[in-house]
Amino acid sequence: MNGNLDRETITLQVEHGESSGERLDLFLVARLPGFSRSRLQALAKEGRVLVNGHPAAPKRAVVVGDRIEILTGPPDSAALSGEVMALEILFEDEHLLVLNKAEGLCVHPGAGNSTGTLVQGLLEHCGGRLSGLGDPERPGIVHRLDKDTSGCLAVAKTDPAHLALVEAFASRETRKEYLCVVTGTVRGDSGRMENRIGRNPGNRQKMAIVPGPQGKVALTDWEVLAREGGASLVKCRIHTGRTHQIRVHMAYGLGHAILGDPIYGKGTLQRDGVTRLMLHAWRLGLNHPVTGEPLGFEAPVPPEFGRFGWSKDSR
Repeated sequence: MNGNLDRETITLQVEHGESSGERLDLFLVARLPGFSRSRLQALAKEGRVLVNGHPAAPKRAVVVGDRIEILTGPPDSAALSGEVMALEILFEDEHLLVLNKAEGLCVHPGAGNSTGTLVQGLLEHCGGRLSGLGDPERPGIVHRLDKDTSGCLAVAKTDPAHLALVEAFASRETRKEYLCVVTGTVRGDSGRMENRIGRNPGNRQKMAIVPGPQGKVALTDWEVLAREGGASLVKCRIHTGRTHQIRVHMAYGLGHAILGDPIYGKGTLQRDGVTRLMLHAWRLGLNHPVTGEPLGFEAPVPPEFGRFGWSKDSR
């Protein structure tokens, strides 16, 4: 997928390797983390989602070669209140904020989480000044981390930063490295997994590796850093950003589920004293969304990883 972003307009191109025939709203929500499906459907119903220059319905099927434009315009005036929250800021200027998200913290409000989310802490910290081009309940959010994953998360404070960051993540111009601890002793020291990830047909709450042309292409490079205590410490660099990508690739591709994963590693929670998902967004590299300056960030590795061989020499 190639993208080109103009002021308040997001432009995407459907390329080979993507899900031709997929519903437009599902195609977009997977590529624009700052937008909820309901927000995208609302924009489409208002005539602000164009396919090849014509307004398109949310159920329209996309095909390779389609040019999609989302005319974001001003967001709805859904009011979210800021909340005082301890945040570990790694970088901040007038356009961009990067933080180390805590494990167990929801990024934005959703079912069962109307308060106490990262977005509400960010609104308080930034005095309400976050980009409003995405979903009203996800101001500033341009990419995802699961609730139980800790580590580097970039946030857009201004609209120009939001547009540039969406482009960077969508076109794979960022570098994302994660650390995880998986069950058992992994054979081999490194490798690459390239396949397709889609909804598990037997359980819609889970993702799975699926045959083509189902799902979406997912690419992960992995390297074992240590083997200790009946588990393996693995570094993963992801080149795509599919839902639960590392969790699925470890559990189904490598055959070693992440410790503490309640979905793909049933029975591993509270094993050996582990009480969290052992997945951490360790490093994030990107160009500054306004100045273009190359930036690199590293979120301190949680102490729980030390029990499984992590040390400064593991780098």
